[in-house]
Amino acid sequence: MAKLYFRYGAMNSGKSTMLMQAAYNYEERGQFPVIVKPGVDTKAGRAVSSRIGIEREVDAILASGQSLEELVEQVRPLDQTDAIFIDEAQFLEPAQVDEAFTLAVTRRVPVLAYGLRSDFRTRAFPGSARLLELAHSIEELKTICRCGSKALMNARLVGGEFVSHGAQVAIDGQAAEYESLCGACYIAKVGQVRHDS
Repeated sequence: MAKLYFRYGAMNSGKSTMLMQAAYNYEERGQFPVIVKPGVDTKAGRAVSSRIGIEREVDAILASGQSLEELVEQVRPLDQTDAIFIDEAQFLEPAQVDEAFTLAVTRRVPVLAYGLRSDFRTRAFPGSARLLELAHSIEELKTICRCGSKALMNARLVGGEFVSHGAQVAIDGQAAEYESLCGACYIAKVGQVRHDS
């Protein structure tokens, strides 16, 4: 049985790099993956981009409200698709995650989603929350904080200052910058973790 996988981690945990490596492994074996990313992620245009300097063009951009199945079918028939890779999966809509689960289970196409678990305010993205509810396999990809501890949080900097308020989505490098922090450094730099903030 094919599965829905969610591989999540804080910023700089290598999510996009791992996605590109896994997709390459499929291709190296003569298989055909389809790489997708949500349209809200405009950082690298039509590419998956890693902070270590590698990038790869995606096969399709998933728009808000768009069917994942219909989009993949435009690239390659599902019965000829060996896996679907989704970068920046936190930006998926819950209905798109439901569809990814259904594709894995009923069409037997593995769906590998890579993304953040929570935003700079420590709140789950809707897509990530749904992936945590539905994924057959959930794997945390780890990175470290500036202090050397395991980073859990994504802190947002605007004008070089840590902030705790603002829109959930601000693309890295365009409207804001981000830093991965452990819990203690997050509280020291950003402030107390609060559900209502």
